[in-house]
Amino acid sequence: MTTSFPLPPGATIGILGGGQLGRMLAMAAARLGFDVAVLAPEPDSPAARVAAHAIVADYEDHSALATLAGLADVVTFEFENVPAAALMELERLGAEVAPNRRSLILAQDRFEEKTFLSGAGIATVGFAAVDAEADLRAAFRRFGPPLLLKTRRGGYDGKGQIWVERASDAAASLAAIDHRPAIVERPADFRRELAIIAARGRQGEIALYPLTESHHENGILRRTSAPTVGTPSVFAQVERIAATLLNALDYVGVLGLELFERDNGRLLVNEFAPRVHNTGHWTLDGCEVDQFEQHIRAIVGWPLGPTAALRHVEMTNLLGVEVTGWAALAREPETRVWLYGKRDATAGRKMGHVNRASPLYDA
Repeated sequence: MTTSFPLPPGATIGILGGGQLGRMLAMAAARLGFDVAVLAPEPDSPAARVAAHAIVADYEDHSALATLAGLADVVTFEFENVPAAALMELERLGAEVAPNRRSLILAQDRFEEKTFLSGAGIATVGFAAVDAEADLRAAFRRFGPPLLLKTRRGGYDGKGQIWVERASDAAASLAAIDHRPAIVERPADFRRELAIIAARGRQGEIALYPLTESHHENGILRRTSAPTVGTPSVFAQVERIAATLLNALDYVGVLGLELFERDNGRLLVNEFAPRVHNTGHWTLDGCEVDQFEQHIRAIVGWPLGPTAALRHVEMTNLLGVEVTGWAALAREPETRVWLYGKRDATAGRKMGHVNRASPLYDA
């Protein structure tokens, strides 16, 4: 069965994943008049509690996928660790999936991702595949120390990676990541970390949000500031990189792109995420159409919305027990509190975020 776009209000959007991104996608979809069906293995997931339909099952459960395909007019996903096999099965069942499976597969493997970016003419840090101790030693001869060793698959918020200072540490470093297939990266000499939320519609139209400056702590995004200042050269590079990537992927939906700005003004791409992204949470209170609504608009074939900033926003993630300070945060003027409905506030877990707004300055 071929889906006809644009989808009208009243249609159903399927979401693979039940976390906070799925929750905010479901809220945006409901605002536009769509129903949402969430498939996630966790009972009582944050996204399922705001959706019209909740399917509690493994992502590769055939019966559950068949139920989702029968309910949904289009299916999307809220994080990139959804098995690509689930998208393949949904496609076999006749479901329309966006973004496409290729985007997910590339984002799931750090080596394949950087290989694709380099092939598209997009600059990254130096990198090499590591399957054995000899590969890591060869990378030291090629790049010199130190090197960042990462598992090719899995891992987020700084997990699954380790700095290697000496070639003699190769064996111990590989043991620290359980000898999993890995990638090694040369350090990026950068002045700041940047990010941009980009969207591409079903007709190939592209919309870019203003540039964001990111600040990480212990591998976890701590806060973002947007829009950020930049030279005309930086903005031109971002536009070229984002358009090149979106078109090369034949992408439909919102994509998060993380970059390094070097001292000479050149940009390197760190990674892309084929989904709405933490660095775009500022758009919830900084733009007329936020990243979640934009993603829904793109996948259902509606026109993309405006992306200009209406105000400056600093977003701060609430990690673990910091969420218990919600009452004090709610009393702050010009502060919007976004809580994700997660039950357990474990250390480092993203429980919510706050957006602190101020008048827009000339960026």
